[in-house]
Amino acid sequence: MSHPLLRASLLLSLSLPFAAQAHKAWLEPSKTVLGVNQWVTVDAAASTDPFVKDHNPQRLDSLEITAPDGSRLTPENPVTGKLRSSFDLQLAQAGTYRIALVSNGLSASWEENGQRKMWPPRGQPFSAEGFAKEVPAKADQLKVLASQRRVETFVTAGKPSEGALKPSGVGLELQPISGVNDLYTDEPARFRFLLDGKPVAGLKVELIADGVRYRNAVNEIERTTGADGSFELRWPQPGLYWLSATVVDQQAPAPASERRAVYSATLEVLTP
Repeated sequence: MSHPLLRASLLLSLSLPFAAQAHKAWLEPSKTVLGVNQWVTVDAAASTDPFVKDHNPQRLDSLEITAPDGSRLTPENPVTGKLRSSFDLQLAQAGTYRIALVSNGLSASWEENGQRKMWPPRGQPFSAEGFAKEVPAKADQLKVLASQRRVETFVTAGKPSEGALKPSGVGLELQPISGVNDLYTDEPARFRFLLDGKPVAGLKVELIADGVRYRNAVNEIERTTGADGSFELRWPQPGLYWLSATVVDQQAPAPASERRAVYSATLEVLTP
């Protein structure tokens, strides 16, 4: 009979180390509104403040690029350096593209001979084989956490479209109501958060504008979703914004007893 933890972990794909979640993960496109056949370059990293390249790159093995017609695309010129990863994408189709890092995994902690053990070790990724080998099925004070993470940005060539924005129904997701690449400082924007495809009420949402390095304060913008999972934003200035939200609940597959669903997105606000 196979290891019970292995059976569960085989249902989960590769995940970044959970320690990395202490930093803000982000994707930064060179532009979000372009013409058909133009190119966009995207940086991917994690840092103390959004868009400041001072910590770690994001690995691109969990990258998903969805074209306006719903098909999956492969990035060009992918590279990972010391502080960031980057790739290029040609927008051959008209419409809106979803660019996302999507990962799921397990982490565990337990007591062994009076010492606290953790897996995966800091700085190492989740793997089903490693989880089954290193985490005892029965251990003192064993706690297993399931993690779901989605880091996104959106770019549009020509006229916006909705084909790539269809929710997957897994984990925490952002659903645009008033658009995602036609955001302007003089217009309010509405979004909805979904958890496993259903609106999530009472969720705290945080936004941070680019340029924290040059301000005396972070100046976070905070919102809370309503009964239908929606919230409204008015933009104080043009530029890039990092949006994030987190849900912790007990809706986790065995052997996990708790789930942590993390979402972040980069949005660009323009001057009308």
